[in-house]
Amino acid sequence: MNTHAGQQPPTSTPPTVPAALLAASPGYARRQLARAFVTALGHPDPATRQRAGERARGWRDVLVGTASGTLRTGSRTPVAELPAWVTPDVLHGGFATGSARAGGPLREFEREAAHHAGVPAERAALFAHHLTEPGLADLWELLDSGRYEVSLPEEAALLTVAWLVRAGETDAAVELVDVLRPFADRLRFLPRPTERRSARRQARRDAERGAERPTGLPVPEAGAVHRSTVEQARTALAARGPKRAVEEQREALGVWRPFADELLSHWLEFTGPEGIVRPGAAPEEAWLTRGRALLDRYERLLAAHPLTGRHRKPGSNEGILRGALAELVSGRAPDARRAGLVRIAITGMVRKRGLPGSARHTALREGQAAQAALPAHHAVAHLVAERLAGLPQESGLVDAAPFVVPVTAAEEGRTGLPEGADVPPSVRRVVDGARSAPLGVLVASGVVPSAEAMAELVPQLVAAERAAVYRDPALRVLMAANYRAFRNRRSLLLVDLARQVAPEELPWVRAVRGYADGDATTRGSAVAAARTLAETAVEHFPGTLLPNPLVRELGALLGTSGLDAPLTEELAADIFMGRFSGKFLASAGIAAELLGGGSLYERYYGIDYAELSALAARAAPTDRADRPGGAGEAGGSGGTGRRRARGDHRDALAEFALLCHARAGRTPGHDSVAGNGMVIEQAQILTTHNLATLVRRVGIAPEPGWAEAARRCFGTVCRLTERAGRGPYPLAGLKDAAYAWRQMLFHLSLCERSARAEVLAWLPAEAARRPLVASRLAPALLGLRHVAEGGLFDADGTARSGRARRLTGWSVAGHWLRPAPWK
Repeated sequence: MNTHAGQQPPTSTPPTVPAALLAASPGYARRQLARAFVTALGHPDPATRQRAGERARGWRDVLVGTASGTLRTGSRTPVAELPAWVTPDVLHGGFATGSARAGGPLREFEREAAHHAGVPAERAALFAHHLTEPGLADLWELLDSGRYEVSLPEEAALLTVAWLVRAGETDAAVELVDVLRPFADRLRFLPRPTERRSARRQARRDAERGAERPTGLPVPEAGAVHRSTVEQARTALAARGPKRAVEEQREALGVWRPFADELLSHWLEFTGPEGIVRPGAAPEEAWLTRGRALLDRYERLLAAHPLTGRHRKPGSNEGILRGALAELVSGRAPDARRAGLVRIAITGMVRKRGLPGSARHTALREGQAAQAALPAHHAVAHLVAERLAGLPQESGLVDAAPFVVPVTAAEEGRTGLPEGADVPPSVRRVVDGARSAPLGVLVASGVVPSAEAMAELVPQLVAAERAAVYRDPALRVLMAANYRAFRNRRSLLLVDLARQVAPEELPWVRAVRGYADGDATTRGSAVAAARTLAETAVEHFPGTLLPNPLVRELGALLGTSGLDAPLTEELAADIFMGRFSGKFLASAGIAAELLGGGSLYERYYGIDYAELSALAARAAPTDRADRPGGAGEAGGSGGTGRRRARGDHRDALAEFALLCHARAGRTPGHDSVAGNGMVIEQAQILTTHNLATLVRRVGIAPEPGWAEAARRCFGTVCRLTERAGRGPYPLAGLKDAAYAWRQMLFHLSLCERSARAEVLAWLPAEAARRPLVASRLAPALLGLRHVAEGGLFDADGTARSGRARRLTGWSVAGHWLRPAPWK
């Protein structure tokens, strides 16, 4: 989900300057610099300190570049000397540092390539070498083998040049080289060679050649994705270290509890279970000798097991008995105070756990000993990392089960871990994260726990669909790798409705676009893939807004298909400038087609979809007039027609923005973050935030049905409301609860009448299972019932003398759903 869009800070002092200027102000960068510096200075983890140090240097570059004018925050080209296609180094919030991701020191594989070519270890020399016959031959070998990795889109550039040369497109190759050459000394245009091609590509090659599949190495099925590669999972497991708290507990249970029992048993021989040290009583010499041995062993244990410290405290039971024993073995009789403390310590220990050797005491210590004997999780993690070492590292794991089985006898002999020890859940989760399977399988099994996590995987699928339009297999693989790398590009902070750089703007993608010839098959496949992805998200995460990365990928698929299905992102309230792009109005028009005519959704939110449909129709002709052969080119008045259409388009967008402001009760102009959020939320209400477009244009229909989706939405509403009631800052949770409520209203509106009635009757009973939720949501539930029975809300969003309320998320004056007292 958009990082900024999820924020709703206090609004007691509205800003007097545009929100975008506040977001881009040096004060924000200075605060981030200070935060990174503090972390780099004092964090206990060295890796965290190193990352924080890199962030601090990046924020310093932001400040220096902004002050010098070399950085233009809010622009598509924030670095003055770099074109838009270069991948910038971007920090949290979309701030460019001024550096390019493909720049910096040479990587090890670049040095090896320079050594192999016999040229200086410089990027310009490497670039020039790969434009020679030997260099092109090396690139062609990489193209044919598929043994390369593109981590940044720039790393696909020289491979594209080589492909163009081999395809006979010399002019296009020269043109591309001319674009790249000015940056050849700074940017990395070579991919990283790998040991083996991906498992999926290898399987395809084997199938083409009629080769048998190697035993023991199953390949992923078509459309499989994974959250992490085997290498990433193995590295994470190998890096696991012991947790101090766990090791402290293990030491206490395995070392100091048994020693405390020995100390207690030794004293019981002298005092009996009452713990009374009688005046003038002298212990036997044998008792004193064993006491000296106990004290000596304590010192040795202390040196060998330093983690825990409770036993060191003189006032603890163990400390009292040990101190009194030290006095006795030194020949000094304990005074009355010391004797009293000994009695209290002994009786307290016996009362709490029983006499050493008793059934209660023995059962307790046996359980603790078994717990202490359990293998450390980090040791098991290292063993599982060893199991993964022999697999292809660049791909996912087809079957995770063989790698999370209990410790075997052979492994016990090698590692010392007990045979039969289970792999703990924390280690299993890492291995499951590398599992390669269809997205729906991973979502259903919980490996993908959220829509945000799902969005991270979708580029793997979209890359294959987008690349399917290329005829040549080597080019298809290259363009898929380029797309996956491009989706790792972090978004910039942009203002004035500017859009992020698209993959089609990369020079090497433009150079081969003539070889992309999507037909009905590829277009139909893209639509089917978009439908499956959207249905998976709506079915499993119905109460969550589609995250912006997922919206972007769905848009990429639908763009390939040629389907007219405008999708809208969640806008950032802190840089919102009060305007909306044309796709918002187009999406609202589609919502009017689906929900107009008196639907529950239309009546609940007080929308006039007939008016909105007419407004969207006024904006639509622009596209037709601007297309070749469109209405704008008829006769001699084409220019006038296009200008008139553009004017209507602009006017319609302005009216849509005014409508959103009016519905939010805000005046157009500079506003607070919360005020902007209210306006954005009204746009989401009018458009249904992509749901109507996906249903009407893409044809999604979740398998469990709309009624079940509505029930799941309400479960999300209850969970978020309950969490907000416990948290100190509930506004973000309440906002998300209102979003889930809106999704529920949409799903209910698509239900059959009888199914909708069943859900509406179920909602209060379900809320009653959570008393806190029931009391807080009572006005919203009453408001929904009021509308379902044919009523409407008043202008202030209330009904039935204020007892019923319309639930929305953003507010500048506090939220009626928030817990009291306000924290």
